[in-house]
Amino acid sequence: MATIKRMFNYIPTLKYSTDSLLKSGDRLKQTRIFSSQDLVEFSKLSFDANPLHLDPEFARNAGFKDIVVPGMLVASLFPRIIASHFPGAVYASQTLHFRMPVYVEEEIIGEVEATSIRESKKKYIAKFTTRCFNNTGVVVLDGEAMAVLPTLCPTQP
Repeated sequence: MATIKRMFNYIPTLKYSTDSLLKSGDRLKQTRIFSSQDLVEFSKLSFDANPLHLDPEFARNAGFKDIVVPGMLVASLFPRIIASHFPGAVYASQTLHFRMPVYVEEEIIGEVEATSIRESKKKYIAKFTTRCFNNTGVVVLDGEAMAVLPTLCPTQP
């Protein structure tokens, strides 16, 4: 697992209730720094060749200080956070609001906060508020997610 953590360049943190079962109000977080190589690989995989994400001069001419990390790449933190704490979770839905640009080499903190949980057929339907912050604490992305969890006992990634 240590190799995977280095490969994906994230630092997990977990804040949950003392009884170790996920409850409303519990938060799961991971920190990630996106590299230029991440953007190239995402572009290849998604076929998103928007020059805002790949060409620094184009991005600066468009009014940004550098190339911009694709919003969907930043949003990929949310299912990663949930699945790393609840292996076998099924990500069911996500709404997204892109608030501020994210730049390469900028530290981003992804956070999911449980807002409601209900049991259904021996699984758990959990709703989460989702947020990403930059290193100054500004919200760059937010929304809501729903996932089907196999358990309420989070594991450490």
